[in-house]
Amino acid sequence: MESRVAVMAIIVEDLESAESVNALLHENAPYIVGRMGIPYRQRGISVMSVVLDAPQDAISAMAGRIGALPGVSVKTAFSNIIG
Repeated sequence: MESRVAVMAIIVEDLESAESVNALLHENAPYIVGRMGIPYRQRGISVMSVVLDAPQDAISAMAGRIGALPGVSVKTAFSNIIG
């Protein structure tokens, strides 16, 4: 199956959802190239970026599941290179 490189930006405003976000990322660990999370304590949020190499359907499904969590926003940018 063809895969694409993408970066997913995740903002967690409801910190009680952070554990669920991490669980979903763990489920998709084979697709994750790297991730960075920054707790922004002054605002009470966490900001994450996740680099993925996966089929587009898998990336979209992951983004949908993460974005459905309460207090979580997600946006994904895809590379045009298909491998």
